[in-house]
Amino acid sequence: MTKKIATFLITFYQKFFSPDTGITGRRNICVLYPTCSEYAKIAIEKYGFIKGVVKSVARIFRCHPWQKNHIDVP
Repeated sequence: MTKKIATFLITFYQKFFSPDTGITGRRNICVLYPTCSEYAKIAIEKYGFIKGVVKSVARIFRCHPWQKNHIDVP
């Protein structure tokens, strides 16, 4: 149940607030693929809520503007 709520909230964020995919514009500003929010959804589905959130937070800390574009899968 917690996984479903978390993925719903992430999907809501992606549709309405995300600078990459939200209604505010479709600018490609993320240097990593998939975006951090999509990575979080995948990690939560794959590893469960707690480990997925830990992996997602670690991913957010790795993301910075000086990083070269590359693919990062959970």
